[in-house]
Parts: sequence; structure tokens; C-alpha cells
Amino acid sequence: MSTSTTPTPFDEFTITVEQSEDYEFKVRFDKPQFDEYRLDEPAPLGHDSAPNASRVLSAAIGNCLSASLLFCARKAKVQLGPIRTVVRTQVVRNDRGRLRIAKVEVRIDPRIPDAEKHKALRCVDLFEDYCVVTQSVRQGIDVQVSVEGMDHGDERQESGHQPAGSNL
Repeated sequence: MSTSTTPTPFDEFTITVEQSEDYEFKVRFDKPQFDEYRLDEPAPLGHDSAPNASRVLSAAIGNCLSASLLFCARKAKVQLGPIRTVVRTQVVRNDRGRLRIAKVEVRIDPRIPDAEKHKALRCVDLFEDYCVVTQSVRQGIDVQVSVEGMDHGDERQESGHQPAGSNL
């Protein structure tokens, strides 16, 4: 019998997402210095008054990759210009007609001066591996979902729904 151990968390945080109206939600982060963040769905569901979760995930991927490259460059004493990252995200319908993020393309322009390019090669080879968000998304994240006041896990399995935390 094989025993699998869960790694000890390095960090853990909790955010709160609260409905404002319709499909608009306020996100409160765990640190008081962080501003509240708004999310909204595009029409026809929401009012498209703020980014939706797919856009925030894309921003998180782009930010994490950019920060990882910057961190490596600074450790290697590579001079960069201001980094500009463009993230292109494709949303498609799966075979059940549900919208899913199918592809994320990230183009980073670190504006590396020609004289610094030889020093930057190692960073270009390494930085992706240090991006927490990108590597977590690539590997798949164990997301466990419960709905308070609704204890119907057995019904979901019997009706063909996948239990929380399963690979869909």
C-alpha cells in the first residue's frame, strides 16, 4: 500500500468573494493594505463593468511570469528595460457546450539591451519553472468545492456529476 503525504503549506491565504448585484462580485483580500477588487461577467449575464475571472487568471499568469523573469534577471545582474507582457487567452466551448480556457499565449518583452543578452540566457531557460501560477495551472490544481447548506454529494455522483476535486 502506497501512502502519499501532503506537503506542508509554505503559505496559505483566504480571500472573500461577495455578490454586490447580479453577476458583479467584490473580492476582499486577506491583507488590509490591498484594495477591494471587483469582478463582473460580460453581457448578457453581467454588465461587463469589471474584468471577469478568466481575465484575472490571464493577468495572474502574465504577472507571475514577468515577475519571475525580473527576479532571475536581478539576481543575475541583467539590466532590463521596463517589462511589457501581452497575454492572449482563447476561450472555447468543450464537447458539453461549456466555456473553457483552451489556450494562453504569453509574450514577454523584457527589453534586454544587446550587451546584456548573453547574461540573460540562463534566466530565459529557468524563469518559467519559478512561476507559481503558471506551473500550478499547467499541472492542474486540486480545487475542492462545497456548497454550504447543500449536502448532496451522493446525488451528484449518482446523477453523473463529478465530485469536487475530480478531474473533469
